[in-house]
Amino acid sequence: MVTNCANCPLRKIDVFKDLDRDELAYMQRFKHGELKIDSQSTVLMEGSNSPQLFTALKGMGLRYKTLEDGRRQVVNFVLPGDFIGLQAGVMGEMKHSVEATTPMVLCVFDRSELWSLFKTQPERAFDLTWAAAIEEHFLGEALATLGQMDAIERMSWGLIRFFMRCESLGLVDGDRCPFPYRQQDLADTLGLSLVHTNKTLMKLRQRQLLSLEAGILTLHDPEALKELAALEIEPVVQRPLI
Repeated sequence: MVTNCANCPLRKIDVFKDLDRDELAYMQRFKHGELKIDSQSTVLMEGSNSPQLFTALKGMGLRYKTLEDGRRQVVNFVLPGDFIGLQAGVMGEMKHSVEATTPMVLCVFDRSELWSLFKTQPERAFDLTWAAAIEEHFLGEALATLGQMDAIERMSWGLIRFFMRCESLGLVDGDRCPFPYRQQDLADTLGLSLVHTNKTLMKLRQRQLLSLEAGILTLHDPEALKELAALEIEPVVQRPLI
């Protein structure tokens, strides 16, 4: 059964801004259904011209770019509430790929109605612009991390950032959160080899800062990790839910 926008479980999470009655009615019209995706399935392919846009309702995935020789750079992890496909909607085709890491449920929107949203729903259009600006901010932070930090610092930054995102979504249980990604995914995110990733995780475990086992990330000393990552903690702000 397709989830009605008024009953969306994501709306119950404090990090998402609430919508008024008119905005909810519009989003229900904008939504064309839901799509269930198996784990390891491609949601959007780089270079594709998809007629659909998506919001991740359930499950986790990742965004990545692939070089001609097959090497891969993970751009970001996809978590519930993330909007997917805006590049294709604005630029005509995707400039990166999106893959499901776990089984996912996606809210589906018709890309052809995107311009109508900008013309008739300025608040919703600003929300999309805000989300794009936040993504740009994150990519700048990620570029600085990959370009200027060593492996220990990168790993600390990547995992504490992921933990904080999960925390804002209510996915954290004490000092634990789900991490359904492979070490290769983590390596491709942080610009490290698989061997270097494994050794770096081992060093962090030996220092009793974190553990990553059986799809569960546990932070034993978050403050020490934040210090290693030179991470300035920004206050959590409510974000729009498209």
